[in-house]
Amino acid sequence: MPRSRQKEAMPWTWEIPAMVLLAVLLVLVLGVQLGRAAANLLAGAGWTWPARDDLFVSLPAVVRGDAGAGLHGVAETAGAQLLWWSVAVAETVLIAVTVWALVVCLRRWGPYRPQGMASRAEAEALLGRTRLRTVAPMVRPDLYGSRSKSTRSKA
Repeated sequence: MPRSRQKEAMPWTWEIPAMVLLAVLLVLVLGVQLGRAAANLLAGAGWTWPARDDLFVSLPAVVRGDAGAGLHGVAETAGAQLLWWSVAVAETVLIAVTVWALVVCLRRWGPYRPQGMASRAEAEALLGRTRLRTVAPMVRPDLYGSRSKSTRSKA
């Protein structure tokens, strides 16, 4: 059925865009914290992760260049340059993975997915060479029947 003739059961409201926005913001916040943890690991301070209470509170200080913000009991931390580079790499990787996941989901469940079409594996199972060879004696019994080769060559 053409997309223009389909009727949506429920209209889109503000909940779905809000959920997507919150998910993207959470990925960005976790990317900053992941970049800080990687920078501290590279600087020799070990793997550092803030407590749950400090996850969002320490974010402005980390963005300003303080790799020890929100961490308790960590003496040495990474410098500002290493911190910013690590955060940039972590954010780039997370954004690329998020975009890839979004593309995969839209191709599978999105509004412009192919509807009513068989996948390649399904088409091969029903129409491929393997199936044709299996059903050949039924489709063309004169060529692929149960007769012996000597009988077939005389005919």
